[in-house]
Amino acid sequence: MSTSARLALLGPHGLDAEGLEGFVAALKAACEAGDVAAVILRLAATDERGLTARVKAVAPVAQERGAALVVACPGFTGDLATVAIRGGADGIHVDKPRDLKDLRGRLRDGRILGAGGIETKHGAMEAGEAGIDYLMFGGLYPDGVAPEAETVRARATWWAEIFETPCIAVAVAADEIGPLGATGAEFVGLESGLWLSDPAAVERAQRVLREAAA
Repeated sequence: MSTSARLALLGPHGLDAEGLEGFVAALKAACEAGDVAAVILRLAATDERGLTARVKAVAPVAQERGAALVVACPGFTGDLATVAIRGGADGIHVDKPRDLKDLRGRLRDGRILGAGGIETKHGAMEAGEAGIDYLMFGGLYPDGVAPEAETVRARATWWAEIFETPCIAVAVAADEIGPLGATGAEFVGLESGLWLSDPAAVERAQRVLREAAA
């Protein structure tokens, strides 16, 4: 019997100050419903102070329940690493990254550097060589479109078989959770539509992942 994948929860794209209170409440309930390894917080761009304040509001909710908080903000042109550090997050997530080696050098003290949005095997291997802590396959783009589920499964299987760097394979629909859990990926991500309004989905997803690993 292999070890079942752990769960990562993806927040909605563009979380702003108005949506923060509802998100925090939903995240607390979801993390208490099961074993959540990580939360990817996808923020709407604003100034550094505003982003830092949002991170500070979310970080304790995740961390006190055993989940690492990783911050993403695709539209932010400032220093996301500083936002994460000042906000008390565990690290950052970048999509279609260009400066991973620089970020890796700045994110020390065990802080996490994750990457996603990479659509070629060559790009994935380059990211792995830059020293990332995980590579994410799949998940919704900001425009609401997601890669084909079969492509995500194939890429996660390829990565898990060859590379030691962990990967997150993201489920957009509930019926994708089991097949992704069978790829060998260390983590299966749940898009916000699967858990944000239904915290019990975390427990159900864990049960599916245990079955997939049996």
